[in-house]
Amino acid sequence: MILKTYCARMDHGGCGILAHVEDGRIKKIEGDPDCPLNRGTICAKGVAQIERLNHPDRLTYPMKRMGNRGEGKWARISWDEALETIVNKINESIERSGPEAIAFAQGTPKGLELFLLIRLANLLRIPNISTPGNICHMPRETASTLTCGFFPVPDFAHPPACVLVWGSNLFQTNEEGIIGSQLKRALDRGAKLIVIDPRKTGVASKADLWIQPRPGTDLFLALGMLRAIVDEELYDKAFVENWTKGFPELKDLLRHYPLDKVSEITWVSKERIIEAARLYSQTKPASLQWGNAIEHNINSFQCARALLILMAITGNLDIPGGNVNRVGPTIMRPGELVQIKKFPEKKDKILSPEFRLATMMGFVPSQLIVKAILSGKPHPIRMLYVQGGNPLLSYANAQETFEALKKLDFLAVSEIFLTPTAQMADIVLPAATNFEFDDIGHFGLPHGFILARPRIVEPVGESWPDSKILNELGKKLGLGHYFWNDLVECLDEILKPAGMTYDDFKTIGILKGKWEYRSYEKKGFSTPSGKIEIYSEQLKGWGYEPLPSPLAIPRAPGESLKEYPLIFTSAKDPFFFHSAYRNIPSLRKLSPDPVLLLHPDTASQSGIEEGDWVAVETERGSIRQKAKLDSEIDPRVIIVSFGWWFPERKDLELNGWKESNLNILTDNNPPYEPAIGSTPLRAIPCRISKSDPF
Repeated sequence: MILKTYCARMDHGGCGILAHVEDGRIKKIEGDPDCPLNRGTICAKGVAQIERLNHPDRLTYPMKRMGNRGEGKWARISWDEALETIVNKINESIERSGPEAIAFAQGTPKGLELFLLIRLANLLRIPNISTPGNICHMPRETASTLTCGFFPVPDFAHPPACVLVWGSNLFQTNEEGIIGSQLKRALDRGAKLIVIDPRKTGVASKADLWIQPRPGTDLFLALGMLRAIVDEELYDKAFVENWTKGFPELKDLLRHYPLDKVSEITWVSKERIIEAARLYSQTKPASLQWGNAIEHNINSFQCARALLILMAITGNLDIPGGNVNRVGPTIMRPGELVQIKKFPEKKDKILSPEFRLATMMGFVPSQLIVKAILSGKPHPIRMLYVQGGNPLLSYANAQETFEALKKLDFLAVSEIFLTPTAQMADIVLPAATNFEFDDIGHFGLPHGFILARPRIVEPVGESWPDSKILNELGKKLGLGHYFWNDLVECLDEILKPAGMTYDDFKTIGILKGKWEYRSYEKKGFSTPSGKIEIYSEQLKGWGYEPLPSPLAIPRAPGESLKEYPLIFTSAKDPFFFHSAYRNIPSLRKLSPDPVLLLHPDTASQSGIEEGDWVAVETERGSIRQKAKLDSEIDPRVIIVSFGWWFPERKDLELNGWKESNLNILTDNNPPYEPAIGSTPLRAIPCRISKSDPF
């Protein structure tokens, strides 16, 4: 039997797949050639889902801690005991210190479980939910909402004549809703390609123009391109005059960024900046594909604003082959699902009201959760519930995160495997994988469609979907009238406005909204002025910069108390999903070690050769990764692998959570991006030396 579904939870998902099922077990996975998103392509992670599903180390029953936190002593318990323990801890914490003493945390959002987590929190009046939002997607999404009223998606369906890829590596790491094969098809049809990335990625190797900026200077480079376009009058004059607000103010801002100055800051020659500006603005239509690399510094939000303005003034917004508005299908709105109206005072109770855009999106930057646990200010956080995340690997300043987890009165974690974070928990819950429950993919994402991800096989052992765990917790907490008898009822309710049930949806597979181009010509843009808000009165009224002005230039090598002659940026491994799946044999064979990329001259200066273990040190700490020489990297830059721990190393504390963990090197102290709370995760001064293996 061959069943159709969509890939999920190995990365952001979206590829159509065919699951070959025999005797209740998946025997083979392959790409679905009939899927309009990927047309049969599939990556190594997609194939490896069978190994994840049947992995011998999967958590298959609830457990409670018996020894000291992190000691590794567990006792098997029933689901009733696990849920009752969590419910009692929630009630005790609320009675003792109020709902503010509890925080919920979600890793990279993967399905409906994020929304049900927020629903439960809102109904309990728990204001503090930590997500990666401040460093992943939300700077772009909030900037888009305020600047043009929608999230502009690259339109690869109608061939763009030019694609500008900025801080994205679609060939190896799919974005939410955008698949690498879609970009490849556009290039195969002859689109010109500009890639902006410090590393010569697979995408960059195919570029007509590869721009290699100094890490962390993306906003300055964007302003340089805008300056070149404005100076040479390469912008769409009719669109600017009729559909933008604040163009004269933008011209005034750009006077402060002559190309010689921009070149000095970004390490990109004036001639290359002009070449990129001309190619993008004069090759119509052009689309811009951006990645979350631009969100890893304190200029994140304004960088996204600058790139939106770049799309707009060149006339590439909401046109075929440009960046378009993809309206979603008529289903339940996310705000209704999370019961946002039940907690109107949340904005006053949340831990970080000063980060207005984070508050608007309903989350707290993770570093503030950590600091509140440790300091008890502005109020203590005593309990944390984590699902689908690994904060010890993913939060900045991992050592401080470790201390915070140790200090908690109670930590519950829902996971597939016993990650370093799960090993710190008091209660561990076994989560089901995507093949083991019915789900809706891409709900709440601004790409204009949702996907049916039906159950293919029965859950392994006693594992439950996160959505079911939250549904049962809600009922046990006395909120049964806000939850469902089973998850099918929940899914049916979400789809009811579309006039279908989940069974109906499964037969369709994908449900799109009503897509059209240039909809702004009928009703304007969904902004206060009805135009593109180059100059934002809203931001000014909130106390933020109304134009995309930089807050700071990243520190250059040597600009610190000690001598750090290099700067590091980072890269996600194409064979893993953040910190997940390093225990899957086929993937680990493809990427066995944490790899540090550096220029041969840089390596030679420190006596480092290919394959040597290298110590990387910042003001915050030191880690070790394995050297790989790359002559295309700027000699002043090294590129560190993200998300590494070692499930096979039982001899190391929490399976080696700190040996190669990039976030040992990062800081979580201010300054932060002022509107959404982004922290600097790249462009950090460092030094290297040859090291022994561990």
